[in-house]
Amino acid sequence: MKQITLFEHDRLTLTHQYMNQEKLDALLRFNEFHDNKYFDGIAKGIKLKQFVGIIQVEDLTIEILPKVDKNKEENLWREVLLQMLKTTGRLKVESTGAANVNRQNLNLLEIYFEIYLKELQFLIHSGLVKQYRKNTSNSTVLKGKLEFAGNLRHNLVHKERFYTTHQVYDTNHQLHQVLNEALCVVDQFTKGTRLSDACKRIKMNFPTVSRIQINEKILNNVSLNRKTIAYTKALELARLILLNYSPDIKSGKEKMLALLFDMNILWEEYVLTMLKKTCRGSEIIVKGQASKKFWGTYRTIRPDIVIQKGEETIIIDTKWKKPKNSQPSIEDLRQMYTYARFWNTSKVMLLYPGDGASSPFKLYHNNQFDGVEHQCKISFASVLDDDKKLDKWIGNKILYDLLES
Repeated sequence: MKQITLFEHDRLTLTHQYMNQEKLDALLRFNEFHDNKYFDGIAKGIKLKQFVGIIQVEDLTIEILPKVDKNKEENLWREVLLQMLKTTGRLKVESTGAANVNRQNLNLLEIYFEIYLKELQFLIHSGLVKQYRKNTSNSTVLKGKLEFAGNLRHNLVHKERFYTTHQVYDTNHQLHQVLNEALCVVDQFTKGTRLSDACKRIKMNFPTVSRIQINEKILNNVSLNRKTIAYTKALELARLILLNYSPDIKSGKEKMLALLFDMNILWEEYVLTMLKKTCRGSEIIVKGQASKKFWGTYRTIRPDIVIQKGEETIIIDTKWKKPKNSQPSIEDLRQMYTYARFWNTSKVMLLYPGDGASSPFKLYHNNQFDGVEHQCKISFASVLDDDKKLDKWIGNKILYDLLES
């Protein structure tokens, strides 16, 4: 297996020893299939955007790590990404695979694959659930419902057979079929790796089920009940693997698996999670996803975080970027003014990652419409502490900066 490690907004061109035109074409087709949101095409290569994670094209793994300063220490930022994913619940690591998440030599795909394989192993050892399903087939015994049209078509000569639909109670049902399709994808992408043997053992112990064509509609229709609640984590991981698997995109021959996360969204979710943890049990209420109608029937606006302390409301909008000269853009300031007006609050904050100098609250000059003195400040929160580890006190520091200034 070949691996390229990059950071967000880096460039990847054909000059790299592991890149060739076929792999570049596969990346461009993949990007086009997803509305060109992951990177920009440049001369003989691509320029990454704010998405981080893993792209695997055949035998090549492209790892994309986050970065908000000039430090390009790979192990450091790999650990930051893993811990942010764990904190926000995007990487659910508890007893299974927990010991392996801290290994610096593992990439993100290996971690998800290993957790998925251990979930399947747990289900197999616990006993796989059987379900009733309808089976239509030819048999020498009349059981179930006789399909007259099918019987005439298949058994016009063989009068001793019956073409029937009847119920079968076994493990060959849709839930196991979905898990098996994800297992087959994992098998493809772990050949020659340390997970190859474990994958083969689980495939041998997994029941033989029918192969199905997977799409999002099928995945959404898979439901769990009281008997299958233990399948929750395995099904969630199977969805993640299958929805990010892109075989033969637009007639390309290369099979791809991409697991990418928007750092803007991940940063927002991380800050929200840490603030909720900090304010748990206090009088301060922290909310995310709070939206209001903005224009027409369907247009809404949604600030990242709304903090309620008694009668006071404060808006925080997170930005995963380094502002030029430590000054917010005019677009960001206009956005915050809109939030202040619609939530009728006097304080709004723009929160950036890094070690920049936070500003005090400053007034917007046009307050004649509603009588409220709208103020905005910019603040910085370092992802890392002094020991270059993910700062576990980031929620306290943000809250102090917000309420004490």
